[in-house]
Amino acid sequence: MENVRQTVTSGSPLEPEIGFSRAVRKGAHVAVAGTAPIGDDGTNVARGDVYGQTVRCLDIAEAALKAAGASLEDVVRTRIMLTDVTSWKEAARAHGERFAEVRPVTTFVEVSRFIDPEWLVEVEVDAVLG
Repeated sequence: MENVRQTVTSGSPLEPEIGFSRAVRKGAHVAVAGTAPIGDDGTNVARGDVYGQTVRCLDIAEAALKAAGASLEDVVRTRIMLTDVTSWKEAARAHGERFAEVRPVTTFVEVSRFIDPEWLVEVEVDAVLG
């Protein structure tokens, strides 16, 4: 699978319009796009709760990894984007519950806003297989 490109869809109607995929695998590398705290029904999850939103983002990222043939154990980098960086400990708690043993490199950054003002966090993930 060295030179094969695999795309993973979330089923969002915006993917073809914008021109993005939930995840892309190229060889051993898997990149998961910024995941927002959206439920399977399209509604926002855990309104006002950074921890709950981070858990949902990580659930989405984990499902995308699995669809690309990877797992949380393959993750080498995560990026946690928050609208209020002072709430980083809530996001860190959710991250630590998933990655305590894996310990990928991680960056927490503050952003001015997301597309939906109810989103408090988005997560990006990179993984390397093998």
